[in-house]
Amino acid sequence: MREDYVAPRYNVDAFNCPWCNAYAQQDWYELMFEPREGAVLEVVEGTEISICKRCSRYALWVEERMVYPAASTAPLPAEDMPQGVKVGFEDARNIVNASPRAASALLRLALEKLITVELDVKGKDLNDAIRKLVQQGLPEQVQKALDAVRVIGNEAIHPGQIDLSDDVETATALFDLLNWITDDLITKPRKIDEIYESLPQSKKEAIEKRDSVQNDD
Repeated sequence: MREDYVAPRYNVDAFNCPWCNAYAQQDWYELMFEPREGAVLEVVEGTEISICKRCSRYALWVEERMVYPAASTAPLPAEDMPQGVKVGFEDARNIVNASPRAASALLRLALEKLITVELDVKGKDLNDAIRKLVQQGLPEQVQKALDAVRVIGNEAIHPGQIDLSDDVETATALFDLLNWITDDLITKPRKIDEIYESLPQSKKEAIEKRDSVQNDD
């Protein structure tokens, strides 16, 4: 997971700048205007700017949402995320500020591709594929993450009890969940396999012999 990246957030002291991409301190100011020459400056309600201490460029925030530059506030994809899944993830990042509902729907599709294509877990639908993973011993926390992305993504496609029309925060949380799912289902198993394969061949053969004896019992 890209733990070194901190997405822009309203009224946060530091994050990765949408201009220079550096993790840097941000200074916050209310946006003010002069209604007529010589008049007292007035605050533009609900509008603020953040200025990056690294590059000195500013971002414009309206009602606690970054509207300029048109950069995504969502996290970057996990490094081990398969390319086919990453495409949908990036598409969702590009539109999450403008349409949290559409972004959530894209993330649900990305999750389905991760499970049914990349991990080759087949089912009549995504819900059934997750059921099969649970039967195979999927940890409860991973199951909850999978179902959260699935249910919220479905609600985005067919609006029901969850209203995502203006909920950037919930949509953004789904990016974190998909990264976490990738880490748990792809990154961790890969790292374990790499460490195990580095063991001397004689040690691996002894382990296989031990397990063979246990299976015979």
